[in-house]
Amino acid sequence: MNTKLKCLLLDDELPGLTYLKMLCEQIPELEIVKAFNDPEKLLAEIPKLDFDLCISDIEMPGIDGLTLAGLLQNKLVIFTTAYKNYAAEAFDIDAVDYITKPVTKERLQKAVAKALERFNKPVITKKFIHLNTDKGKALLYFHQIQYIKTAVTDSRDKEVFLVDGSSLILKNINFDSLLSQLPNTDFCRVNKKEIIAMTAVKFFNHNEITLNHQEQNGKFTTLILSETYRSDFSIKVKI
Repeated sequence: MNTKLKCLLLDDELPGLTYLKMLCEQIPELEIVKAFNDPEKLLAEIPKLDFDLCISDIEMPGIDGLTLAGLLQNKLVIFTTAYKNYAAEAFDIDAVDYITKPVTKERLQKAVAKALERFNKPVITKKFIHLNTDKGKALLYFHQIQYIKTAVTDSRDKEVFLVDGSSLILKNINFDSLLSQLPNTDFCRVNKKEIIAMTAVKFFNHNEITLNHQEQNGKFTTLILSETYRSDFSIKVKI
């Protein structure tokens, strides 16, 4: 059983980052790998960093903490923020904890204890998720999914395309919630409106991904690979 968590720290304000690092150094269960004051730099270094936990601010220029957490789906995340209004979104993406500033050592220790407990839990491999669809409640098996996109009729809904050529409308669910329930190494968000199964990838380059899924005109589906999610996709095609 691991007694230490390898940790990244992120806060765009240097005084806040320095203070957070000082607190973390006093918690024996944490091993600080690196501290960042720029989320873009953190993402750029992800492929070469070995870590278990990210302690991150939420409101930052460029990429906010919630979006960042979505790109670190297989890692534990603790949020530290001066704002209380992000709590629901933080727990919706399965964050370990949500600490409002000013952060105290005692409060941070409680959050780290939760992270350590979750990290040491045995992994149970699920094969499906249970979701509400336009045809009623459904068991959606991971191996059946090719890709998921925002529904044309209502952006709150998502359309999932299956390997058998059929599709379903997932009712009132956001991408962060979906990603938290899908196996991280098997699925990847590629832009603001689409998630793909890695097994569905046929070809790819720096800007586009072609899937095995065929449209009604017989052409293979081609999706835009946006800059925000390019790093995560690059990691997953190398796994």
